[in-house]
Amino acid sequence: MNTSRFLSILILSFLLFPTLPGSAYTSKSTPASYAALKSLFQEWRAFETPPLREGAPDYTAQTFKARRPAFEQLQEALLAMDTSEWTVPQRVDWALVWAEMNGYDFNDRILRPWARDPAFYKSLWTYRSDVPAHEGPTHHRTTEIWTYAFPLSTSERARLIKDLKVIPPLNKQAQLNLTGNARDLWIAGIRDIRTQSSDLKAIIQQPGVEGDEELMETIEAAIASTDELVRWLEAEAGNKTGPSGIGKDNYTWYLQNVHLVPMTWEDEVMLMKRELARAWSALKLEEHRNRDLPELTAANSPEAYAELAERSAKSLLYFLEQDQMVTVKAYFEPALREHLGAYIPEEDRHFFWITAHYDPRPLYSHFYHWFELARMDNEPHPNEIRREALLYNIFDSRSEGVATAVEEMFLQAGLYDDDPRVREIVYILIAQRAARGLGSLYAHANEMTMEEAGKIHSEYTPRGWMKTEKELLIFEQHLYLRQPGYGTSYITGKYLVEAALADFARLQEPEADGFVPMDFFDRLNAMGNIPIALGHWELTGEPAVYHNTKEAGSKSD
Repeated sequence: MNTSRFLSILILSFLLFPTLPGSAYTSKSTPASYAALKSLFQEWRAFETPPLREGAPDYTAQTFKARRPAFEQLQEALLAMDTSEWTVPQRVDWALVWAEMNGYDFNDRILRPWARDPAFYKSLWTYRSDVPAHEGPTHHRTTEIWTYAFPLSTSERARLIKDLKVIPPLNKQAQLNLTGNARDLWIAGIRDIRTQSSDLKAIIQQPGVEGDEELMETIEAAIASTDELVRWLEAEAGNKTGPSGIGKDNYTWYLQNVHLVPMTWEDEVMLMKRELARAWSALKLEEHRNRDLPELTAANSPEAYAELAERSAKSLLYFLEQDQMVTVKAYFEPALREHLGAYIPEEDRHFFWITAHYDPRPLYSHFYHWFELARMDNEPHPNEIRREALLYNIFDSRSEGVATAVEEMFLQAGLYDDDPRVREIVYILIAQRAARGLGSLYAHANEMTMEEAGKIHSEYTPRGWMKTEKELLIFEQHLYLRQPGYGTSYITGKYLVEAALADFARLQEPEADGFVPMDFFDRLNAMGNIPIALGHWELTGEPAVYHNTKEAGSKSD
């Protein structure tokens, strides 16, 4: 990876944007006000929501074709804006809209989840994601059952019925739209749709549901249509023989022009290998250093876990405040306490809860996610462009990158001085994320199947902790095949956060007070969940460069 290129000035990239596939490049020569961008953003977001077909979002090929001219007009209007006199934050906002439009374009031409990915039609979500939006492509009218409290109020009952009535026509449309030949996506996606049927049945057990005739009819219709879709997917599965990855060139274009990660597929392979080797070697040296210390013992009862979780939560929150890592807001503690977890028998623990039963502070550090979501709930960003989740998981380098980076940053700042053995867990976490990211890269290059990528994920995670529970392995590799760049975003985002902190601290070094982590994280938090390369620019004026190296143009199947 060329680090000098990585640290090149991003401003040039915004003055000389590359040709965008699907539309002719227009030199930004029209004087434009920032208010015009905000107005265009509203138009864009209104357009991005598809029209309805029989009560469900319309993802049919003819509708995408009919809407293409309107999209290109919005894209051209954005590219025509002269932003040279705007402030850096305003130009960052322009880049956010640009990236979202690139995401729509890429989905329309290359990724096409509505045609290639059965899991796209999963409608029922039983949990809130720990990032601003659900990980991976989702349709526009999902049922977020976790937002409902049972027994339902009159208004909530009406909302739930309206939500669930989307499922039958959408499942019917899925059988029209799903024409792709991506075998791994197809096979793994059946599992998601089958699970939806059991999740719908679970709603019936909620208080007040069985006695509600209209609600029961709605649920039963959703179950029947979901089961029908599963049968159809299974019947078609034998005909699916093609690759599921998008290919190296498309992957690189997507990284740089949608998720604004200033790297190539090859760069990410190198970084994953480097972090995997570093994590393993650091772990082994850490184990050697700690050889005379008592080994960590896992909590072996509900009471033991509850005591460990309580002690760990207090330790982390105290550390964040007393060691000036970040301004601890009143909503931090309740946000963390909602996710402390509970005792899980040893035979049922997956990777992350294996680590948590030894000491949950590394996992709780990663739960920085919940602090960020609580901030969105309690202190929404005043700028509407940054207020809600960016589309197409564009937030991943920021959300997953920061959550992963702070695990090791907190280690280095002294969180585990009271028990050095916990440092070992942090390096195991880094190794796991590097291994799964490396596997996902080979899967997207179509050099490995999803199963083969999972073997890298499993075999290169220390202590065999990814071999204990196969569901997590399937879930993660399936997600990363569905959403390019997500599997690597933990490690690439961590790297970008470290680069931003390094530049920020370097610029502060001549000042009398020097570097304080709180200054960095508070300023980063105030920007909203934007890609870390753009946060780097706002923080320092010296962010990562990104540019288009190859046009995304080839279909993956």
